[in-house]
Amino acid sequence: MSNLNIVLVEPQIPQNTGNIARTCAVTGAKLHLIKPFGFEITDKKLKRAGLDYWNKLDIYYYDNIEAFFQKNIGRCFFFTTKGKNVYSEVSYPDNACIVFGREDKGLDESLLYNNKEKCVRIPMRNDLRSLNLSNSVAVAVYEVLRQWDFPDLSREGKLTKYTWD
Repeated sequence: MSNLNIVLVEPQIPQNTGNIARTCAVTGAKLHLIKPFGFEITDKKLKRAGLDYWNKLDIYYYDNIEAFFQKNIGRCFFFTTKGKNVYSEVSYPDNACIVFGREDKGLDESLLYNNKEKCVRIPMRNDLRSLNLSNSVAVAVYEVLRQWDFPDLSREGKLTKYTWD
């Protein structure tokens, strides 16, 4: 099994984090949350968005970004509207970390500046700010998994009243 790590730096909106947790649960990605949060982990909105997937998560918490980097868990790619590289043109290795910043500020520019080649962007119109964080994470996760040929994921669904035969 290939390992994918989703890293949220100081997430602010509980519904986004809940949706991302659900994406992690259904894809097998690990979720890394870096404090401070704009909500409590017990927030009803967070739990509602994640539904009953919280017990299916492999989740880690860090007091700050330095604590995360001390763990040195894998090769990081920083998703940002300021990136010069297109996310789909990067080859993601096993144990990759795809890192996302706060909904209102993104990632710190000094972090981006010091990791220029690892900063990636989802193409979008220049006159709009950005995609929703949970949508951006879903786009990124499925690109990485597509490159890895969707390891351990079901490729076929089943009808409830009929069979595909």
